[in-house]
Amino acid sequence: MFARLAGWLGSARMIVVIAGVAGSGKTTVGKLVAARLGWEFADGDAFHSASNVEKMRAGLPLTDADRWPWLAAIASWMDERIAAGLSAVVACSALKRRYRDQLLSGRANTAMVFLVISHAQDERRMAARRGHFFGQGLLDSQFAELEPPSADERVLQIAADGPAGEVAIEIIKSLGLDPG
Repeated sequence: MFARLAGWLGSARMIVVIAGVAGSGKTTVGKLVAARLGWEFADGDAFHSASNVEKMRAGLPLTDADRWPWLAAIASWMDERIAAGLSAVVACSALKRRYRDQLLSGRANTAMVFLVISHAQDERRMAARRGHFFGQGLLDSQFAELEPPSADERVLQIAADGPAGEVAIEIIKSLGLDPG
């Protein structure tokens, strides 16, 4: 599907959502994609309410009820960029199909890339991560909640087990984006 879209994606203003479980590299890869393209970047973590952050800091996984306002805030940010004719990249876990549908629905000029990583590799990455409110103890909840994208979704899946720079380049090429 994305090869078919590559022609217009390269020239259109658009939003790219980088999705995946915590520790998959969404923020790192998203920042690299945005920097290479000269686009704005937003980290989905910045859209969490203070209560969501405190809940995760306490080692408690979020519920759907916790996530809906967060997803609405991200969708609103995306809509503002689309309305302004700006291209941007946003990192957001989008673990469930209904979350991905919420972010993609009615937004033809939005592409979603889901970073795929094994549980074992994610454990290693999370163990090395410091200073983030989402601790390694919540990792199992991410994989328990995960509904991997299916073939009928408008979601490109990319293996995130290599260096972040290579993953970013693969995303840009796969979406047919021109870093200018």
